[in-house]
Amino acid sequence: MADQFYMTSEAKKKAEERLKYLTTVKRAEIIERIQEARSHGDLSENAEYDAARNEQAANEGEIAELDYQIKNAVIIEENDDNSAVHLGSRVTVYDNDFEEEAVYTIMGTTEADPMNNIISNESPVGAALLRHKKGDVVTVKAPDGEYTMKILKIE
Repeated sequence: MADQFYMTSEAKKKAEERLKYLTTVKRAEIIERIQEARSHGDLSENAEYDAARNEQAANEGEIAELDYQIKNAVIIEENDDNSAVHLGSRVTVYDNDFEEEAVYTIMGTTEADPMNNIISNESPVGAALLRHKKGDVVTVKAPDGEYTMKILKIE
């Protein structure tokens, strides 16, 4: 079974736009740079050629990754049901170890941004919170050990 990539319809649209840019505009720019570098002669000592080929490989890798994600996208439908944590939920928790509140938004891996507390449903915290209700105490199984959080609010 192929991987599934949970994303909003907006995130899928952005991924499709990025894929289109990479396959049309950027790919053509890189090919032009490779041709220009080739015209300078000896390729064995041509740093410009090597750089363009490396950029081409990175671009093709990103194209393949985006294409795979788009083909295996599962769109997260907007859901107003706040009785339990689901993809798209904004969850306020009390971290017992740090004795502080934190707010997380649970999204798919393609939209995760941990620096802004947007966490993946596959992260230890995200996985622990899913399907639980307000008032539940969940155990987070992190690489450095387990800790608990109490769900205070689900939006």
